[in-house]
Amino acid sequence: MYAIQTANLTKKYDDVVALFGLDLEVEAGSIVGYLGPNGSGKTTTVKLLTGLIQPTLGDSTVLGLSSAKESGKIHALTGVLTETAACYRHLTAMENLRFFGALFGLEDAKIRTRAEHLLKKLDLWSVRDRKAGTFSTGMKQRLSLARALIHTPQVLFLDEPTSGLDPESASIVNRMIGDMARDEGTTVLLCTHQLRYADEICSSFAILDQGILRASGSLEMLGNAAGLHPTASLRVADGAEMPEDFVQNGGFWEKEIREDQDMPGLISELIRREVPIYEALIRRPTLEDAYFSLVQKPEDGEVENRA
Repeated sequence: MYAIQTANLTKKYDDVVALFGLDLEVEAGSIVGYLGPNGSGKTTTVKLLTGLIQPTLGDSTVLGLSSAKESGKIHALTGVLTETAACYRHLTAMENLRFFGALFGLEDAKIRTRAEHLLKKLDLWSVRDRKAGTFSTGMKQRLSLARALIHTPQVLFLDEPTSGLDPESASIVNRMIGDMARDEGTTVLLCTHQLRYADEICSSFAILDQGILRASGSLEMLGNAAGLHPTASLRVADGAEMPEDFVQNGGFWEKEIREDQDMPGLISELIRREVPIYEALIRRPTLEDAYFSLVQKPEDGEVENRA
């Protein structure tokens, strides 16, 4: 079952194409890293999915609801967190959550129970009666996440949620996102250009560049789309004669291989040549490898020419 689906989703502003022909499917309960540099179309996608703006072409659904025609229903079932904390400074943490919970039509008793759970999970329970205006940046962002989760959304849109946070606050936010997906089945679309952050918590990825979806799927699928292959990496004795088809990388000899099954034969051949091997491993393409290969890969024509 897909929680999010788009078909040829396109948004154009005059002569600028912010998003072009997006075809994307996000499985329910997954955490998808929606990756791309600034200006690649990530925020535009979230605005289109939540019905804040209308597409130039194509359509999209969230939980089976039309983004263009049923945005009100989508807002009731989803949560959105941007990189800018959204909470009322003159209200306490608990008052903020009670206010936003009431906007979603929740009963006060249910709001209190949910707010207590979120504030404890996000390490804000001890400051629940302090005004949000006195909070640090990290505390405000965690409170904003609690606000986005107060109505137990089925889909959560996160736009750079850990931008500018200290490591401790970022870790708390990451843990909460993971818990939501695992324990409550929440679908998360995480928009970010922080690759290490995405690699830590996402189960799959979609890479956007210049408004175009370059590739999507698992890390292995991204590597395949980028034309990347695993690398055999071997640490050998100093002074050993390196074969022509290897390259030196620090203290290792390395050679690209097509699949894992190539590794035994490679080692056997080096042993036949009496090369002393101290360590052997397969290095697989990282998310960073796939990302930079895909966003830098030339395409046939510019976005403007394809619209």
